[in-house]
Amino acid sequence: MSENAVLPTSAVWFLVGPLDEAETTRYLPVHTVPFVVGRRQDLALSLPSMAVSGEHAEITEAGGVLLLRDLQSTNGTYVNGRRVSAPIALGEDDLVQFANMAFRVCRQAAHHETHTVHQDVCDRAMALVQFDKLMAERAATPFFQPIVSFTSKDVVAYEILGRSRLFGLETPKDMFRVAAQLNLEIELSTMLRWEGIQSSLSLAESPHLFMNTHPRELAAPGLVESLTTVRESHPELPLTLEIHESTVTDAARINELRAALAALNIRLAYDDFGAGQARLNELVESPPDYLKFDMSLIRDIDSASPQRQQVLSTLVRMAGDLGITSIAEGIETGAESETCAQMGFNLAQGYFHGKPAPAKVYHLPA
Repeated sequence: MSENAVLPTSAVWFLVGPLDEAETTRYLPVHTVPFVVGRRQDLALSLPSMAVSGEHAEITEAGGVLLLRDLQSTNGTYVNGRRVSAPIALGEDDLVQFANMAFRVCRQAAHHETHTVHQDVCDRAMALVQFDKLMAERAATPFFQPIVSFTSKDVVAYEILGRSRLFGLETPKDMFRVAAQLNLEIELSTMLRWEGIQSSLSLAESPHLFMNTHPRELAAPGLVESLTTVRESHPELPLTLEIHESTVTDAARINELRAALAALNIRLAYDDFGAGQARLNELVESPPDYLKFDMSLIRDIDSASPQRQQVLSTLVRMAGDLGITSIAEGIETGAESETCAQMGFNLAQGYFHGKPAPAKVYHLPA
């Protein structure tokens, strides 16, 4: 196409994101090509960052496809976390980063008004823009939810739950959805564990902490090394590692993990038991220290059919016979709590016994 040619009107492409931290989201239409990005004021998109080169990158068009090319910038151009070394096609929802400034690629069909961008697209764009900040600044705000003994009514442990105050990344679901697009689930999970442990130091002396994992960590190297670092930094802290029951498919590998955890004095819990396929054979072959029954089994259990109550009671009794401590997750009412206690559950977790909150909420003064 000729210089400064107008893009076809079948669609309008945008770069979505703020130009500085104090600014709300801006929609920057890519309406002509070449679309040059850099620090210079006379370019199609001028970025106010010293990390951005004078002429940093350009967007062109070929056959209806947008192509991004780095212009030998000092600090690089990235697409979905990978540095661009040759022209690369851009697709809707891609995350484009010019040095330290990130934008989401969005596309609107021509029959929409050019200023109209759906709110969910805006939210996802902002989440991608802020994910780098979450990781670089370790900007997690760990929450803790108490785990209570049915017998003593005392808090015996806390589960670490990841949160943040960054727009679009407030919950673990939000964070891991964005992390998956960048292939950074393991790095995010590791960071959330570490920040949770550091934040827990304001809790009661040596609180027992339940730490979550992402399923990908079980299939990749590095988990035991990460936990070794945690243990070396906090040698006396009671710790339990939670893995999702869906990952308990290879008894030999789980037993290998159990042995490594035992060497680190870290216990093992299977999380969300019963949410999918209840892997009873693996439960027998590789019993954990704790079994967390999914909230779907606990919800309204007090008014459930006798058959459903009998099945749950049998599973709890089987866990006890294997020497496993059973935890009822998602208890929201006193009636649910009472029924679970009668069924033989050892421990309880849920809003009825304590909502997730920052460490300072559960701080117990000496």
